[in-house]
Amino acid sequence: MLTHEQVWAAIDRLAERHGLTPSGLARRAGLDPTTFNKSKRLAGDGRPRWPSTESVAKVLEATGAGLTDFFGKPAGGLGADALPVPRAVPLLGFAQAGAGGFFDDGGFPVGTGWDEISFPERRDEPVYALEISGDSMLPLYRHGDVLIVSRAASVRRGDRVVVKTTDGEVMAKILHRRTARQIELTSLNPDHPDRTVPLAEVEWMARILWASQ
Repeated sequence: MLTHEQVWAAIDRLAERHGLTPSGLARRAGLDPTTFNKSKRLAGDGRPRWPSTESVAKVLEATGAGLTDFFGKPAGGLGADALPVPRAVPLLGFAQAGAGGFFDDGGFPVGTGWDEISFPERRDEPVYALEISGDSMLPLYRHGDVLIVSRAASVRRGDRVVVKTTDGEVMAKILHRRTARQIELTSLNPDHPDRTVPLAEVEWMARILWASQ
């Protein structure tokens, strides 16, 4: 899986590729110049800080780079810090994810003929992509954005997740709390209510690993 060090290394390489410092890259993307400073990469107590999906999306747009460019092999070939090689993963719409018969027992899309999106190889777990439809996940995710998700990844409080209920509803939320009986979900869109869903009504929950915006 992608590590904190790998993601920050990818930002540093993208800046270097365009003849910029991390501060210069942030400025080009319309961000605060200190956004990518090394001092911002760890919290005061030593916990890792990750760049936001929005900030990464802005630098990709400002430089014209894609996910393959961002996660590609560093110049000079593979090294100890090389990122996974991009591969194609299945791309589903939320309506397909909500319908029955699209997943195997391990929670991975079955069959062939899916649209695909490029994402770094993850040898430890299968991933797939979901395309947002509608505006219920604004302002964080817009219509047409693509979420890379994993149903095998561990989910902790505060993680962004996609949840499918037994009645076929599929929603992207923030996991606020999980008990032995239910999960409590915080809405991404303030116009939509938070949700509490009994575990008996949760068919699956997948952690959002990345968003292509």
